[in-house]
Amino acid sequence: MRLFGVLLGVLLVNGCQAVDPLSGEQDPKDPWWELGFTEPDYMKVWVEDSAVEDINGKWFPRTGGGTAAGGEPEDGTESARGWDGVGGNGKAVVGADLPKRIFVRWQSIIESQTYRAWVDIPEEARQIMRTSTNRRCPKEPERAARYMASVYLGLAPGGIVQVWVRDECHRPVKVARAQAEVEPLGPSQGLTEGRYAYKISEKSKRYIERFGIPYGSW
Repeated sequence: MRLFGVLLGVLLVNGCQAVDPLSGEQDPKDPWWELGFTEPDYMKVWVEDSAVEDINGKWFPRTGGGTAAGGEPEDGTESARGWDGVGGNGKAVVGADLPKRIFVRWQSIIESQTYRAWVDIPEEARQIMRTSTNRRCPKEPERAARYMASVYLGLAPGGIVQVWVRDECHRPVKVARAQAEVEPLGPSQGLTEGRYAYKISEKSKRYIERFGIPYGSW
């Protein structure tokens, strides 16, 4: 009788797990996570370098760079104020466990300034990243869990860094903010004689002439 009770308990537990509509543990997923960069509208940046230290203390250099996701909508609004959308193409940090801290060095084109920063990633962010690939969104239980966890660094004038991760419903969740310091070597570590990756676009010039740079809004 006792054995029957144990078997019944096991069957009930397994049955509950089998019918859990939000479990995404068996859904396809990438073993790594991705790092991406974003910028406010018109506030163009060029990411020179980035690096990651994971929770095991392992170091991963050159984890991404180049352009960041942003736009120049020319819709007559102050769209550079605050953050309008978070995302863009990221790059997988192959071999890394979840991030402990992230380094980034970037050029703020509209300011002709170069910044660098280390950003600590809180445990809250890592928990959201874990859940995003192992749990389905309650609003869409029929949809598979996210294939890959994501971290996005928003880079803004004044050396502001914002950090988001995406939850199981693909919503960006702000998890950290940091103030970068000015890179004393200037753009490209002083190898380009002070030249930046590119010039300010005409659209950015028009926007700044009309609205200015919205420091304090990020």
